[in-house]
Amino acid sequence: MNKLPFVTKEQIEEIVKTYPTPFHIYDEKGIRENARKLKKAFSWNKGYREYFAVKATPNPYILQILQEEGCGTDCSSMTELMMSEAVGITGTNVMFSSNDTPAGEFTKAKEMGAYINLDDFTHIDFIAKECGVPETIYCRYNPGGVYEVSNGIMDNPGDAKYGFTKEQMIEGYKKLIALGAKNFGIHSFLVSNTVTNDYYPMLARTLFELAVELKEKTGAHITFINLSGGVGIPYRPGQQANDIEIIGEGVRKAYEEILVPAGMGDVAIFTELGRFMLAPYGHLITKAIHEKHIYKEYIGVDACAVNLMRPAMYGAYHHITVLGKENAPEDCKYDVTGSLCENNDKFAVDRMLPKIEMGDYLAIHDTGAHGFAMGYNYNGKLKSAELLLREDGSVKLIRRAETPQDYFATLDFSGFFK
Repeated sequence: MNKLPFVTKEQIEEIVKTYPTPFHIYDEKGIRENARKLKKAFSWNKGYREYFAVKATPNPYILQILQEEGCGTDCSSMTELMMSEAVGITGTNVMFSSNDTPAGEFTKAKEMGAYINLDDFTHIDFIAKECGVPETIYCRYNPGGVYEVSNGIMDNPGDAKYGFTKEQMIEGYKKLIALGAKNFGIHSFLVSNTVTNDYYPMLARTLFELAVELKEKTGAHITFINLSGGVGIPYRPGQQANDIEIIGEGVRKAYEEILVPAGMGDVAIFTELGRFMLAPYGHLITKAIHEKHIYKEYIGVDACAVNLMRPAMYGAYHHITVLGKENAPEDCKYDVTGSLCENNDKFAVDRMLPKIEMGDYLAIHDTGAHGFAMGYNYNGKLKSAELLLREDGSVKLIRRAETPQDYFATLDFSGFFK
């Protein structure tokens, strides 16, 4: 089973007349349809809201699309707060989930009326001193140890830098109540990119049981439970995708079994999805510009790890389609590389693909989240443009490509750089 791109060779050949490769392109139709499926899956919960993880795809045009579909934003820095504010997403439509938070950022979030999620017990005194504890406050929970679901160990929260222990949650709630907090939220992010329908319902049970215990031991009014992210996507062909309807129903069942009998049937459920919301609806489009025949066969493209860091950083798999050759036999083994002076600058290693000719366009799949966002400027490479494929088939430039002038803009060295 192959993964098919949402653009054709003919479309790309037309687009490159105006916007040269490499570039990221996003599918508006797919983004909107997916957001509606998510909202429907959790429609059983009256207060449900998705807070899109801005870090995944920090582009105001994307945020506006999701805002139109009823989503808020999950922000983790000053600039993400500013971007949300710039597109009119403010107040409780913003969740500020930060860690090792610099001075001033809690103040900005509070001024915007955003929900603030504290990552550590010591942050209680930090925010109290900086701007005062808001009446509604969240705390991030880390259960420690390893986290298992039905198909085995998923991750090791005990090795993560995030969150309060259970004991700190109890003491933290008591302290926050003394400082004026009236409404509480629980937040937790334990596992990244799960491709199983079991994770969210199991996490929900963990947090729902914690909520009941916290209410009993502190008397706190727990109003919100934020399941955060972690619902993943199938990067590889043939990999079974998550079924968001089954996931939503699993969370509902846990809610009815644990929270409702405890008199907590009014708790709102939130999510903070990034990868699930955007990754499948983005491609990195790049052109084959060199070939190399030594101990292996290499195809050099005009994109590099600056444009998509995940394969170099994690060895992550991203499917590749040679546009126009979707049905051709995959009988050539290649490493597909970029031009950085780093040997890990490879989009694929020993990948079976159709015969690639110079000038062929490659669509690298599932780059809609944590693609452009993780870019950098090593080797003086410049970040690419971002394009939006509109529902009517037109293409809109939503971020121009960087220029040498952008790269030199922060230097004050000589007249050459001005």
